[in-house]
Amino acid sequence: MIRFHVVTLFPEMFAAVTDCGVGARARERGLWELSRWNPRDYATDRYRSVDDRPYGGGPGMVMLAGPLERALEAVRAAGGGAVTYLSPQGARLDHARVVELSRRETVTLLCGRYEGIDERLLRRRVDEELSLGDFVLSGGEIAAMAVIDAVVRQLPGALGDESSTAEESFVGGLLEYPHYTRPEVWPEDGAGEAVPAVLLSGHHANVRRWRLKQALGRTWLRRPELLAARALSDEERTLLEDFQRECGERT
Repeated sequence: MIRFHVVTLFPEMFAAVTDCGVGARARERGLWELSRWNPRDYATDRYRSVDDRPYGGGPGMVMLAGPLERALEAVRAAGGGAVTYLSPQGARLDHARVVELSRRETVTLLCGRYEGIDERLLRRRVDEELSLGDFVLSGGEIAAMAVIDAVVRQLPGALGDESSTAEESFVGGLLEYPHYTRPEVWPEDGAGEAVPAVLLSGHHANVRRWRLKQALGRTWLRRPELLAARALSDEERTLLEDFQRECGERT
């Protein structure tokens, strides 16, 4: 079991991962737990202040170091480990980092708000910074929920079917192949698109090759840098060349 500690001004937001979908089911199975820590509970003035104006001027407010440090001290006393700050300045979160996080016993996530957090707190208490991408959110909560959701999916038993995580995008360095379900032709108005015949054939080897070919082709079209970083097998190279040739014939 993995335990998440989240330091946040909006603990109620995390019901999205504790009470819904895969996260809720995995939590009911005892695969993970979440503790929420509100810095306002560690403020020392009667207004429960957690922010103030920035030195040097400028717009917005900056989160105070004191309440955050006291909250993190409480987390550490409760067994929390290394502190991860969700920040657009952090390292880009990818599948490899998600897998690494899923192997920890505890993950402590620090969510900023306003214009950010006093730099001195980050230097004293933060072990790593993670980013979802090159854009800015209103706070770290959505990013923290994305981390939790991604990590929980990697826990054995979280998805029910253990093959699900093995076939997802990025697991093998490729985007995932396309999926289809009933009906066989859709829209059902006489001009619909049919499910690829190979998926209806029951021939498992052909299905596997088709899915691999589509994964390679989709990655080539949408995320070519992933292919550049991946050594292709002879089979993969042949399938990708077939896909590229078919694309050229269609255009």
